[in-house]
Amino acid sequence: MTNNEDFIFGTRAVIEAIKKGKTVEKVLIKKGLSNELFQELHQLIKENDIVTQYVPVEKINRVTRKNHQGVLAFISPVEFDNIENVLPGIYEEGKTPLILILDQITDVRNFGAITRSAECAGVHAIVIPEKGMARIGADAIKTSAGAIHHIPICRVKNITDTVSFLQASGIFVVAASEKGNKLYTQANLTMPLGIVMGSEDTGISNQILRIADEQLQIPILGEIGSLNVSVSAALMIYEAIRQRN
Repeated sequence: MTNNEDFIFGTRAVIEAIKKGKTVEKVLIKKGLSNELFQELHQLIKENDIVTQYVPVEKINRVTRKNHQGVLAFISPVEFDNIENVLPGIYEEGKTPLILILDQITDVRNFGAITRSAECAGVHAIVIPEKGMARIGADAIKTSAGAIHHIPICRVKNITDTVSFLQASGIFVVAASEKGNKLYTQANLTMPLGIVMGSEDTGISNQILRIADEQLQIPILGEIGSLNVSVSAALMIYEAIRQRN
């Protein structure tokens, strides 16, 4: 069920939301829609690089049956931060950065659980991609127990470029991967650190694995081949906290 505060509908309402700088995560547009107002919306979507799907009207009706005019937009309930602004502030406060980087975590509940663990552990920021990521709506906020409102969430266009930026800024980046040749408990996690966690099905992208400073493995001793990503993230984060304390 979608929370009413997570979306707006109607062509003019969506246009005004974009113009006012609201964080529009995705726009659903009825297939075949075409009029003068739609052309204005289409131009704004293009200028702001907003994810758009052209769908049967039934899909929009499943969200709301009000007078949506064939246009519905999902709005993020949180304001995103800029990692390039957040990171210097961490250093200026005399803290050793601990950044969590999520590479296409698509399950909303996993994202919420990861955020809750990160906030409890004192992680300084979470980096997520603009596309291919779980939508941050009411379900994510509920699963995080509200933690999403208490930790900087930094949304970036390109995770690989952001990893390179973090490395250039003195962050040692480790990737949690079954391909790792070192156990996560054997690595030095006390330095300025970025921890990369991959998607539930495909793991971390090859581009990021190639540039990560180290690939770390969480041992699997049972018959099931992998841990839930939220559990893996908590293990990695709290190992860093254990070493630092």
